[in-house]
Amino acid sequence: MEIQPEKQSLNETFSNKVYYIDFYQRDYKWTEEPVKRLLDDVFYQFDANYQKYQSFDAIKNNINKYPWYFMNTYITNTVDGRVFIVDGQQRLTTITLILIALLKMAEDIKSDLSRWIESKIYGYSGPNKEFWLHHAAHLNVLEELMKGTPLNKIDTSSGLTARNMKNNFGVICRILDQRLRDGRIINEHRFKTFVYYFICRLVLINLSVESQQVPMVFEVINDRGVRLKPHEILKGNLLGQIDKNEMERGNYPEKWENSMRPINAIKVDGEDDFFRYFLKAKFADSKNAGSDFDGDYHREIFKNRVNDHLKLQHNPAGVKTFLEKILPYYSNLYVRINSATEKQDDRYPCIFFNKINSLDNQFILLLSACKVGDEEEEEKLRLVSEGLDQISSLLQLQGIHDSNRLTPLILAISSEIREKPASDIKKVFREHLQKEIAYHRNSLIDPPADSPAKQQMFSWNMFRSMTVIRMNYRFIRYFFARIELFLSHGMKQGMKHDLKSLVTKSGPVTGFHIEHILSHNPENLALFDDDEELFDQERNRLGGILLMKGRDNISSNNEVYKEKLQSYANTLYWNETLRQDTYKSKLDFQKFIKDSKLPFRALDQFGPKELQERQLLLFNLACLIWDVKECRRDAP
Repeated sequence: MEIQPEKQSLNETFSNKVYYIDFYQRDYKWTEEPVKRLLDDVFYQFDANYQKYQSFDAIKNNINKYPWYFMNTYITNTVDGRVFIVDGQQRLTTITLILIALLKMAEDIKSDLSRWIESKIYGYSGPNKEFWLHHAAHLNVLEELMKGTPLNKIDTSSGLTARNMKNNFGVICRILDQRLRDGRIINEHRFKTFVYYFICRLVLINLSVESQQVPMVFEVINDRGVRLKPHEILKGNLLGQIDKNEMERGNYPEKWENSMRPINAIKVDGEDDFFRYFLKAKFADSKNAGSDFDGDYHREIFKNRVNDHLKLQHNPAGVKTFLEKILPYYSNLYVRINSATEKQDDRYPCIFFNKINSLDNQFILLLSACKVGDEEEEEKLRLVSEGLDQISSLLQLQGIHDSNRLTPLILAISSEIREKPASDIKKVFREHLQKEIAYHRNSLIDPPADSPAKQQMFSWNMFRSMTVIRMNYRFIRYFFARIELFLSHGMKQGMKHDLKSLVTKSGPVTGFHIEHILSHNPENLALFDDDEELFDQERNRLGGILLMKGRDNISSNNEVYKEKLQSYANTLYWNETLRQDTYKSKLDFQKFIKDSKLPFRALDQFGPKELQERQLLLFNLACLIWDVKECRRDAP
């Protein structure tokens, strides 16, 4: 490989050559810390020598007394007369921002260096005036900085690069002010000397490589230097297959950015999360297969099992199809799913519920079910999110939820619903729920389709003994939050507290806590024949549990039931169903009871019989909430 090194000062680097940011390059990702570190290093060397030579006039001839300062290398590749940056964008962009800040200071004091500094930022390499560092999608930011536009007025909607350019410019201006001003006044001698030093004594090494070696160099840089993210390498490997001229005509880098920008807005480097979910959704049928995408997934994309479908290896036509159709569809879908996790969407509310219930793997299932241009997309999002909510909740409520089996279960379901019709989805989830129940019952024999065991997805015999001891506390709060939501809808009333707060807010004062209806006191112990073990077991059953706000929970801690009953007023609907006044004053609640045929009643006392009654009531509510109406029971 031919490599041509060239030592350059900034005066030589930025003179008559436009540097284009190659498609291999990541966004400009330097933030405040590396910018401060660069300037601190430069000023450390400058200050040490300025002490020696400050008596000399601030003229260009005297700057050679200062030793040169090495700023690292940058790598370029020339194609059709245009120079592309392969590596070094972060440093060169920062240098450009420093030059703009120095220009603004020079203009402030009407320095004769202004025009020279300006010539290091942009100029003529042909008929048109251009920035020497050509950030095509973000030129507006550079132009606004050159005009002196206030930072809060600069449009950075073009992406992360624009935002970091703006923010870092503010950092640079503050540091230069601290270093080059005496109070409010620029120290002109120190300023001019620093400008000469910065432009003439800061040295870069340019390494020019041949086009065919660019991908290899890019990989080496990634492996041995500051490691690039997998999505950044994937971008280079995909776009690198397209002819440069064709790439510009088709605007393929912009197509990539249009797909990635909304994802990056959710989370910095969130692109990697997206690709991992997408690849698992489409190509992982087992836990082992899924784990292949947890690391360097950009390599897996080009292996047989993925490439057979996507056809991206040494295939520019396949890459273009991916960028034009596949990537935009799934990235847009991913963003919309994410939006539905943050705010409940009435079209598919269970996406929001699953997020609250910590089921982030729902992205795999949702992306798996849908295909490009899917006419059933909305219905699939609803059915899949409902199916996941159902299977997860019913396993928890029957005491057979196994976190170690959850990922394999999700991947197995994903493989069976992958781009299948919406009409198949509910059946797949129900069959897997039945298999999980059979597994945990140690009944691995698949029962006949028409047998009761095959149809049973929610068992009273498994639920009746469920206690808080056997369940995840977050899920317990989620369960009662869903009960509360169901009651509020049934009564056509708004929730007294939003669903998310009920599940996630757990502070000592205003958070929601699990309340035992039966406090640990002699009166309640006597209801269970003073059997401590039995009492502790029974009081922890779900029928003996409520959610209470922090202060309310504390205030009713050890009271007998009749005293506690008073504190349940104006709390949550489920709590209030224990009170007589709920049945007298709330007509909407009375209608709800009639329509639902649920055996609600006020309880003036609370012992073993009442606890069992509330357990059954919760079971029947769960049957309605999670669509297993056939499992409802009329009596304990």
